[in-house]
Amino acid sequence: MFACLLVYSLFAGVVYADDQPATAAPAAPATTEAAPAAAAAAPAPPAVTGSSATSVLNHYIFRGYELSSRSVVFQPSLTLNYMGFSANLWSNIDSSEHATQNFTPAKTSRGNQNYNETDLTLSYTYNIDKLALTGGFIYYGTQYEPETEELYVSGTYDMIAHPTLAIYRDIYHAPGTYFNLSFSQSIPVIKDDTLDLGASFGYETGSSNIWDTYNSATGLYDGNKYSAFHDGMLKVGFTIPVTKMFSVQPVVQYWFPLSNDASKITNGSSYNPNGQLKDIFVYGVNLTFSF
Repeated sequence: MFACLLVYSLFAGVVYADDQPATAAPAAPATTEAAPAAAAAAPAPPAVTGSSATSVLNHYIFRGYELSSRSVVFQPSLTLNYMGFSANLWSNIDSSEHATQNFTPAKTSRGNQNYNETDLTLSYTYNIDKLALTGGFIYYGTQYEPETEELYVSGTYDMIAHPTLAIYRDIYHAPGTYFNLSFSQSIPVIKDDTLDLGASFGYETGSSNIWDTYNSATGLYDGNKYSAFHDGMLKVGFTIPVTKMFSVQPVVQYWFPLSNDASKITNGSSYNPNGQLKDIFVYGVNLTFSF
C-alpha cells in the first residue's frame, strides 16, 4: 500500500592531456573535454499498488452487531493505493438472509441470497517516523438500514502489537461516535507462513434520538442516549502465501460484549436500541491477491 521513490546519481570524471616534453615539436593545443556525464536516471514514477480480496465467513459481524445468521457471507473488496491516498470498495453478499437481534432483512430477501451492502472508504495516511496517521471518509450503502456516512481518524505506532486508536463519527443517519483500540501481530512460523493474532475493543456513544435506550418505566425507547463499552474481538489467523502475490488465511474470531449495557435485556427488550450483543464465533477464510 506504499509507493517507493528511488533516486540515482551518476558521476563522470574529467580527463586531461599529458604535458609534452620541451624538445618535442609543438603540439596542437589539446582540446580534451570532460566526458559527458551519463544522464541521471529519471526518478521512478510513484507506483499504484493495491489488492483484491474475498472473505468467506459464517457470520457478518460489524462492531459486535450480528448482521447475518444461518448462512455464509461473501465479502469481496478492492483496494488501490497511491502516494498515501487509498480507496477501498467493500461488499457483503449473504447466501440466505435471516433476522437476528440486530438485523432485519428486507421482506423480499428473507431466506434468499442478497447483495445487501456496498461501502466506499477514501483515506490518506501520513507517516511521522514510526507513527502512521490516517484520516478518511466512509460511505455505507446498506439495504437493511438507511444509508449513512462517517468521518474517521486513526493512529498506528510501529512497535510490537502495532497499537491502533481509531475514532469514527457518523455524520448522517445515526450521529454518534465510535472509539476502537486494536492490536495486531504476525509471527513467522514456517518460511513465509505467519501466525496472525489480533484484538480490538470498542466504545460507542450516541448523540441523536436514534440512540435513545430502553426505559423500563415507560416501556419505550425514550431513555438516555446509549453510551457504553461496547464490543470486544479476539482473532487468530494463519497466512499461507501461495505465490508472491496470492495468499490464503484461515481465520477464527471471537466477538463478545464489553459491558452489561451492551448485552442487557429488560422486560424482553434490549437496552441498546440496536439490539443486544452476544458472544459469537466467526470462522472462515480470507483470500488476497496483491499487486
